[in-house]
Amino acid sequence: MLVKVFGSAVYGVDAMTITMEVDASDGVPNYYIVGLPDKAVSESLDRIRTAMRNSRIERPRAKVLINMSPADIKKEGAAYDLPIAVGLMAAANAIPVEEIGQYIIMGELGLDGLLQPIKGALPIAINARSEKFKGLILPLANAREAALVNNLEVYGMERISDIADFFNGTRSFQPTQVNTREEFYEAQTHFEIDFNDVRGQENVKRALEITAAGGHNAILIGPPGAGKTMLAKRLPTILPPITLQEALETTKIHSVAGKLSSNASLVAQRPFRSPHHTISDVALVGGGGNPQPGEISLAHNGVLFLDELPEFKRTVLEVMRQPMEERRVSIARAKVSIDFPASFMLIASMNPCPCGYYNHPEKECTCSPQMVQRYLNKISGPLLDRIDLHVEVTPVSFNELAGNAIQSRTENSETIRERVMKARAIQTQRFENHPGVYANAQMGSKLLKEVCTINQVGANLLKTAMERLNLSARAYDRILKVARTIADLEATPDIRPEHLAEAIQYRSLDRDGWAG
Repeated sequence: MLVKVFGSAVYGVDAMTITMEVDASDGVPNYYIVGLPDKAVSESLDRIRTAMRNSRIERPRAKVLINMSPADIKKEGAAYDLPIAVGLMAAANAIPVEEIGQYIIMGELGLDGLLQPIKGALPIAINARSEKFKGLILPLANAREAALVNNLEVYGMERISDIADFFNGTRSFQPTQVNTREEFYEAQTHFEIDFNDVRGQENVKRALEITAAGGHNAILIGPPGAGKTMLAKRLPTILPPITLQEALETTKIHSVAGKLSSNASLVAQRPFRSPHHTISDVALVGGGGNPQPGEISLAHNGVLFLDELPEFKRTVLEVMRQPMEERRVSIARAKVSIDFPASFMLIASMNPCPCGYYNHPEKECTCSPQMVQRYLNKISGPLLDRIDLHVEVTPVSFNELAGNAIQSRTENSETIRERVMKARAIQTQRFENHPGVYANAQMGSKLLKEVCTINQVGANLLKTAMERLNLSARAYDRILKVARTIADLEATPDIRPEHLAEAIQYRSLDRDGWAG
């Protein structure tokens, strides 16, 4: 008897259908599995036999050959336990075979028959709908995630015995329903932190507002305890709310990486990822034998925060350079090449020197000039060129921390976000005929010449700054982009000299312009 059961394999952020062909024939009772399975798939037979026995489900007493097609694609992970088990149940006549082919079935089995959650439920559901399957059967913990896909019946099951009851019709099961839009818009702007929590630091808040308005990268430089991390964590609260399309893209990536919590649905807020400085280059940009998304992809449509930037290994920082420009990362292996999206805003922080008190208004720095320069040299020039704003963060005085008057004048995130959204609306209209460009930071050189025109006074100002700070050509482009964003915040069609002057002051870390 030959039974076909359909599962799915996730490659990158997309899925493809895998067919499990289960053939039971006369011979010495034993199970064989072919079709390029990895160790986890080969071990599934022992888990399946034990789970079926403990669940009192009949299995075939015959020679069983299981072929996973297409046979030239490596099958990895324990998520194939359930479709193989369903094929064995059908081969033993424990369930009818008529409706099995209408469903994609995926899930990992415990020895007691309980279904364990899997990775990539959302791309699997999207693939199932695109290939006209009636429904998707998977563990209950993944049901809400998969139910985000409409026009597809999603059944979340707790045990393998539920599968038998479902196909035999002995129990009634209702597909999981999720009101995607209602839940999405409810959670979209609910933040536990706010910019009005921050006393003082008005110049840094202004810089972060510009960062958010233009989608720029920024680095915060200041002594320990000045509030760099506190400010960076609040950046997502002033970014424009994530759109439904962006939320689906982001959720797919988190689903593939297994980062969604149990019973999670859409990622309704822009992600904020803050990896430790001991992270490896593969963990940051993605990769591995079966390529998985890294932190830069998990930060897609959101913020990647690198705290204490000079403490990261230089090789780790250098691998970010190309993804920051192209907004995607390509993972190439001998047999497969996968692209992961990586459109993120980079926010970094660092001390100005090893002791942390260089240029401190009150505390004395104990580092020599050579030590300060050596510390700064841990960050390469090409990487710094890709960071649009260099912002100095000074300590907050006691009067600012304790004064109620200061607190009453502090703007909240919602007020700042409204200005940011108005600036982004201008940019959306500006780039409506330029696919793939949504903010000023994403402009290419050709578009930059069209959009960022300056008058002679501004040109002279920029020329003087370039010569004195010894800025690179890429830094020149960054200054123009930031100046364009400042003009957009003021709803000004032209870039004025004062906009350029403010943008130039955000290049303080350039080689000859700061600790040199």
